[in-house]
Amino acid sequence: MSWARIMAPLSGGAGDAAALDAAIALARPFKAEVAAVHAPADVSDLAPWMGEGFMGGVQAAAVESLREAAAAGRKTSSAELDACDYDRKTFISLEPPVWAGLAMESRLSDVVVFSDGAAKGRGPLAEAFEQMVADEQRPVVVARGPIKPGGVVAVAWDGGKEASRAARTALPWLQQASKVVLIGAPDASSRKFDLVRLHGFLAARGVTSHVTTLSGGGDAAELLLDAAATAGADLLVAGAFGHPRLQEFIFGGATRTLLNTDRGPSLFLSH
Repeated sequence: MSWARIMAPLSGGAGDAAALDAAIALARPFKAEVAAVHAPADVSDLAPWMGEGFMGGVQAAAVESLREAAAAGRKTSSAELDACDYDRKTFISLEPPVWAGLAMESRLSDVVVFSDGAAKGRGPLAEAFEQMVADEQRPVVVARGPIKPGGVVAVAWDGGKEASRAARTALPWLQQASKVVLIGAPDASSRKFDLVRLHGFLAARGVTSHVTTLSGGGDAAELLLDAAATAGADLLVAGAFGHPRLQEFIFGGATRTLLNTDRGPSLFLSH
């Protein structure tokens, strides 16, 4: 298995460099294309509060400001990509409707890479991140520092369909890893599962893994983060939003903890 196209949505902001660095690290072992997709604020988003005959002075100024910001962001993002030492790279600047274009580009990519800030709900790509994971159900990487080809990967496992999809989608990267650690906390989960079954699944696909079963209850996400740190993982593969989205939003959950923490490795998430 291999990956052929890694997508990095860009805003022209501070998080672009981290997203591009991670995208290139993921692409390099496969000689995959890196698609840098500039996603500016969409002028059409102003329509709901403008109404008919909206082009008064204030509204017209708002539209012009968005257009100027989009042009500046496009220039900055393009320059950031040009500075990257990687040959197979493409720059795409989206036009309204921006979300439709972003969604289509993601459907034609193997993995989508975001900065840590976007995953924490900060910056212009925060909404795009959540839509990409929960609505488009695309595999997403949250970049938190260097991602090393041939590094250590931890895989969180609870037997659920989200965790299963994440492990299967991440398989090309697992096959590149120097060490794969499977982590599960049965006492902290409502599901019944067996880590040895995942070990066998991966072994049949050429991945040697080590099983770590965590004992005791408590916050499953915190247990996973501790175990990933102990393993020296630079990437944690996990299912996302295993509970209904509204419940996750109101009450939190393992996904929210993994996204909002200031510690831990980069994340590979799939819903």
